[in-house]
Amino acid sequence: MDLITNSKDLLNIVLCFCALWLTIFIAWFIYYLAMTMRQVFMTVKETRRKINKIDEAIKTFKEKIEHSASYLLLVGEGIKKLVEVTKAKTKDLAEDYIEKKKTGKKK
Repeated sequence: MDLITNSKDLLNIVLCFCALWLTIFIAWFIYYLAMTMRQVFMTVKETRRKINKIDEAIKTFKEKIEHSASYLLLVGEGIKKLVEVTKAKTKDLAEDYIEKKKTGKKK
């Protein structure tokens, strides 16, 4: 019971080992390809999460700016009215002062 009786048997043994090594290499390649794809998937997932957080922050900032802009209009109107009232009061006081100077009255 010889294992190798002719060159064809030797060829079959060599082909068997080649098929075994090819199978091991293909399995190793598929494993690393799967791990690489997993890392790419995790990276894309994390990038999406970060982009969503940035988008939410921008939306929140935009909403705050929009609400602040509406309040700024009201504040601007209030300041304008305050300036008008102060201007009118100052004008009245100046007129009273000038009139007192002309008449010479003292309080």
